[in-house]
Amino acid sequence: MATDWLLTQNSRMKAQGIFNWTLPAWAVTLKDEAPDGTITTRNINVCPQAGVCAKFCYALDGAYRYPNVRQRHENNLRLVLDTPLVWQERMAAELRHRRYSGAAIRIHDAGDFFEDSYTMQWLELIRGAPQGQTFYAYTKEVSRFQRLVEPNCPANFKFVYSLGGKEDHLIIKELDRHADVFPDTSSLEAAGYSSQEASDLLAVFGPPRVGMAANRPRKGLKDHSFGELQEIDDIKAAARRARARAKARRDSS
Repeated sequence: MATDWLLTQNSRMKAQGIFNWTLPAWAVTLKDEAPDGTITTRNINVCPQAGVCAKFCYALDGAYRYPNVRQRHENNLRLVLDTPLVWQERMAAELRHRRYSGAAIRIHDAGDFFEDSYTMQWLELIRGAPQGQTFYAYTKEVSRFQRLVEPNCPANFKFVYSLGGKEDHLIIKELDRHADVFPDTSSLEAAGYSSQEASDLLAVFGPPRVGMAANRPRKGLKDHSFGELQEIDDIKAAARRARARAKARRDSS
């Protein structure tokens, strides 16, 4: 009988010998059925700091939309939300399997570290990993990582901040390892970024300015990277807030 692994491999990760853990991307509605047949719903944002990236997210497209794939990702999220200790125990036990000896494990092929408690569980798992595994992740949860991860990051955990989120302004691009998505390889190189196309592990072991070319043409991603689009969006949002404050002052005078 096939083993129901928590860690899986898509075709690209398998070719590179990388295992990954996946949640649904961005906002998801979980439907729960009670014993009496009553249906209730839960709206969960698995990527709370997603910004402009949500408009172009690869994990909302293609194979990720297949019903069986989406169901598996939602089952992972239910396990984390409803029985977090069971999830942690299962993951810890699985990491002891010989197939993960010395392996590289990407946390979140989709999704992000959406809660403090979930983030802390992963840190416990990483610190307790028994077989020399290397864990890594892209994340837009900048403030959460600055609070919980950066002060005492496990030696076997590598991460890269990912541009295109609502907390881009917290990233110090001259100091922090970060990744950006560009329309194509030529624009990536022109901006001074190094591609991770040869191996996803270059995101955390290659040069600190990590670039990725969009995996397919995207409307609205023709002349700008995710980071540039987020900057434009942030400027527009700041202008809207300024106009609202000015209007409020006029109305109160």
